[in-house]
Parts: sequence; C-alpha cells; structure tokens
Amino acid sequence: MIGYRVKSLREERKMSISELSSKSGVAKSYISSLERNLQTNPTILVLEKIARILCIKVDALLLNEQADNVMDEEWVEIMQDVMKAGISKEEMREFIKERKCTALEN
Repeated sequence: MIGYRVKSLREERKMSISELSSKSGVAKSYISSLERNLQTNPTILVLEKIARILCIKVDALLLNEQADNVMDEEWVEIMQDVMKAGISKEEMREFIKERKCTALEN
C-alpha cells in the first residue's frame, strides 16, 4: 500500500513521476514500479527521499492513516470560518503546504 500512498500524494500535489524522480533522485522506473505495487519493499533511504519532496514524514507513507480522514464538527466549523473570511481553496492549500514543509524542517 506504500505505492498507492506515494501515487495519491504525488497526484494531490499535481506532480508527475518525472518531476518526483528528478527532485528526489529516485529513478522514474522505480517510482513507477512502487506506485503499481510491483516494488513492495523500498528502503528507508528511498522513502526518505520521496517523503522529503512530498513534504511529509516517512511515517505517513508507512502507516495507514485513512481512518483519520473523517471530519468532525469542529473541523467543519473551522472550514466554514475560513470560507466566510474569503480565503480561497488555493490560498488554503498553499498555507498548508508551507506549514507541512516548515514543520518537517524543525
């Protein structure tokens, strides 16, 4: 399932396999095999390289965090406040991306 998460996160960031490959230093063919679950046992070094470019922790690739995707009422309220404040989806995505990358640097 690591491959599925890599592909999902890569696509979420509107990044091609070629772009992820060139930025991470991991071969394009390897990333492709990983995403198609042909390569199921990547090294920690490979995962670290990919995770760094995707601005996530390696844990996010290793652990199945799908169950945490349910939004509780407080999150709904927060997002409604964001929308009322006139913050666009793209501005919010950029803010989140910057925060994730900053958190990983610390």
